[in-house]
Amino acid sequence: MGLIAQLLVNMLQIGAVYVLFALGLTLVFGVMKVINFAHGQFFTLAALMIAVTMPEFTERFGFPAWVDYFVCFALALLTVAILGVVLYFVGFERYLRDLIGSFILSVGLLLLLEGVYLWIFTGAPRVVPKLLTGQVSILGGALETQRLVICGIALAATFGLYQLVNRTKLGRALRAVAEDREAAMLQGIRYRRISFYGFMIGSGMAAIAGGLIAPLTAISPSLGNDYLSKAFIIIIIGGLGSIPGAILGGFLIAAVESFAGYFLDSSYATIAMFMLVMVFLLVRPQGILGHAER
Repeated sequence: MGLIAQLLVNMLQIGAVYVLFALGLTLVFGVMKVINFAHGQFFTLAALMIAVTMPEFTERFGFPAWVDYFVCFALALLTVAILGVVLYFVGFERYLRDLIGSFILSVGLLLLLEGVYLWIFTGAPRVVPKLLTGQVSILGGALETQRLVICGIALAATFGLYQLVNRTKLGRALRAVAEDREAAMLQGIRYRRISFYGFMIGSGMAAIAGGLIAPLTAISPSLGNDYLSKAFIIIIIGGLGSIPGAILGGFLIAAVESFAGYFLDSSYATIAMFMLVMVFLLVRPQGILGHAER
């Protein structure tokens, strides 16, 4: 029982960040019909900014590590927001609902931004200092206090996005555009404005995920690529453009990674994830909660 509880706890903490990252990607696709391969660069930039600025704040002001972390987190979100605005108006606005054009643009941006990060931050892995010490026992499974707090923030952000999409006027506009752009425009919804909001919210989700993962792993300019591949697996399984599907798919992939990684090996866990994707593409290509195209 203790082992199963530990693996479930691991699944929860891994899945919370996966879900947050995948939600941003699926929201951008749902609203803009754009598959953004540069999505992982927002994630990477947030983590790199925290890793670079946090030691400076600690040395200058001497606040507790968690205070410096949240100040640097806010600075990272602002930086990502500026980058998102620039990329949207310079590039993505020209390719709304253009899968081929946006694919070429986003792949180019992925390579460009990774090269820029490598030039600015160098390729040396960076580590964010531990924020909190101690462990918490949950149903017989042990979880570091730091990881518990980060998992809680990720789940709160996921809940906040879900509430925004389902309970607010902006959320209804986002869902209307995702469902039927022409009908939404006939109802007075400004498609380009809503696309911009959707893109910025999606980029913000990636930045929050990157900021949350920063204290838990070594950070390099290629960090986002691994998470991007897993995000695509998640939204294929959950259903492209489906927010509940992204949540379900994220925790499913985290469960596969946690259990297969323990009982078999991390390489077998990766193989199991790709086999699961192949099964869904053959049996249910629209995903668990996606809708088949007519």
